[in-house]
Amino acid sequence: MTNRPPVGDKQDKGQDVQAMFASIAPRYDLLNRVLSLGVDRGWRRAAAQEALALNPQRILDVATGTADFALELKARAPQVAVTGSDFVPEMLAIGRQKAAARHLDIVLEEGDALALPYPDGSFDTITCAFGFRNFADYAQGLAEFWRVLAPGGRVVILEFPPPRPGLLGSVFRVYFQHVLPRIGGLISGNAGAYTYLPESVLAFPPPEQLAQLMRATGFRTRYRLLTFGIAAIHVGDRG
Repeated sequence: MTNRPPVGDKQDKGQDVQAMFASIAPRYDLLNRVLSLGVDRGWRRAAAQEALALNPQRILDVATGTADFALELKARAPQVAVTGSDFVPEMLAIGRQKAAARHLDIVLEEGDALALPYPDGSFDTITCAFGFRNFADYAQGLAEFWRVLAPGGRVVILEFPPPRPGLLGSVFRVYFQHVLPRIGGLISGNAGAYTYLPESVLAFPPPEQLAQLMRATGFRTRYRLLTFGIAAIHVGDRG
């Protein structure tokens, strides 16, 4: 597969994104480690601390993929009921294998992030690690987070913001646009997917704009940049 989904907000990209991630599922975890130079583990740890800070009992990890972040949460808080939701069955199947290998009891099930299959107020915390920018409609995704989140709950979004101006941002942009697609294409056999991923980052809202979207939904919002702005954690609390 060489076709790649459109990028940015308000795009009809659901089926294309689904097919793309299904095609790279077997190599997805390896690629994450290689392409982030292993730094993604530290980012997930930082996001997990925010997600668990209010001692939630029920957590939903949206766009869970191969369940890396859901498993991180369960390993840190074994008493918490962790559910991972994704619309790519091939990714979920790998997540279930990982959960079984680590003897971690999490629920992984298919679901559309823009129409989550859960009643209002079902979860104390909702997380989304590196999946939010793939949503076809960011405002609708946030509205669904708000709906299934219990009052007093928290949303934590871990994502790649667009590279910032300056030397480091320029270096990262070159890596993202030229080096990453070649490495990703070689390892996964899908060059299109690893051209889409940097393009989706460049089309994603800057951190303050995402924070504004979260505030417009109703969340009390703060964010912080990680590793010179390569990644960002947004925290939204529901009153």
